[in-house]
This record gives sequence, C-alpha cells and structure tokens, in this order.
Amino acid sequence: MDLMHDPILSAPPGFFAEEVTWVHHWTDSLFSFKCTRDPTLRFTSGQFAMIGLMVGGKPLTRAYSMVSPAWEDHLEFLSIKVPNGPLTSRLQHIQLGERVLIGRKPVGTLIPDNLLPGRNLWFLATGTGLAPFMSLMRDPEVYDRYERVIVAHTVREVRELAYRDYITGELRDHELLGEMVQEKLIYLPAVTREAFPVQGRITTRLEAGEAERQAGVAALDPAFDRVMICGSEAMNADCKALLEAR
Repeated sequence: MDLMHDPILSAPPGFFAEEVTWVHHWTDSLFSFKCTRDPTLRFTSGQFAMIGLMVGGKPLTRAYSMVSPAWEDHLEFLSIKVPNGPLTSRLQHIQLGERVLIGRKPVGTLIPDNLLPGRNLWFLATGTGLAPFMSLMRDPEVYDRYERVIVAHTVREVRELAYRDYITGELRDHELLGEMVQEKLIYLPAVTREAFPVQGRITTRLEAGEAERQAGVAALDPAFDRVMICGSEAMNADCKALLEAR
C-alpha cells in the first residue's frame, strides 16, 4: 500500500487545516496526537469530528472523538493503527509540523445533555473508546451533575491503558479540576489478557457485581445511575443488553 499523503497547504471546503504539535505512540498499535484548534471551532465535550489527510488530491477522513475537553485551546485524538487501514496506515506516521484536516461541524450523542439527572455516571470503555470520556472527565459540568463519575476502561494488555498515568496523577493535581476529580472521579482500569490487579471483561465484572464493589458504590440501579458506552460493536451491544435487563 502507498502510505504517502499529500502535503496540506490549504483546507478544502468543510475542514480546517491544523498543525500537529505533539505525537505519542503508546504501543505498536495505539497512538495519540495533538494539533492546533481554530478559534471558531465549537464542540461539546464528548463529541467527535471528521479528521483526516489529503490523499490523491481528495480528503480521506474518518470520525474521531475528541480526547480534549471543549475548553481546551488545542485538539487531541486517540487512534489505533490499522496496518492496511486507508487512513490510519498513513495517520500513524504523522510528524510534528505537518497538517491534518479537522471537520468544521463536530457532532455526537455522548454528551451530558442527553442524560437524565442521576447519582452516579458510569463511562464504560474498551480500547480507544476511552477518547470521548477523556473529554468528559475534564468537563466541570459533568462533576456538577453527578455525585460520582466512574470510568471503567478495559483493554487487552496493560500497556494499552492509554492515559492511565495522567488520570491517576496529573489530572488529580489539575489547578482547576483537581479538587473535583479527587472527590468524585473513580478510575477502574482492567486488563483481559495479562496479569493485572483487575482482570476480565466489563460485562462479566458488572454481572458479578465486581465493578460496583471495586468502585465502592451501590449496584447499578436505573433509578439512580446513568451509563455511557463506547467500544467495539460487540461490547456496545453486550453492555446495552446487560443494562436493559436491569
């Protein structure tokens, strides 16, 4: 496959051309990057945008959730690397100073306004499904609405727990969010294919009541708890079925 992409000198209609300012490779198949943000771009924490590159003179784009919260002055994204993926096979090689396309109209339903009021807000994520929840867990509005914000992130291998050090360290010491995070955020990392303090799929742990016990909260109750889900199609379907049964 030709992994080259065209230099982006100007943005095509419907996109901004933003400069890459940071790239971090978590594993051989997982990476994050940051880019500049046009001051006119508006979005709600939890939404996604079409992002991409120019290939053969045309935009090649895919939907990516923003990792960055709505108030941040830059944009951040989390991506897998698909060896033969039309976009990710190219995007994984992006360098500082290069430009990426960012869609002008972010959308998405994983936003606080789509939820009823409640006691606890659960974020159930596998892999890169953590991305929208990274945005939401840094939005003060989320903490204003709920007593607890519980982030259950499940991956196959320990090194795939992207942002783990940030969530358990820097975020807790954040100048503006630190106090709210320390009081209300509960982080539940889990691994399915390696030794780790917490192992197993989130559905298995919820069915057994293990996730609630680990979080130190009462069993999931539709009268009090709200849940957002972001992961593979199978995980989304399994979690939806489990929750609807309650």
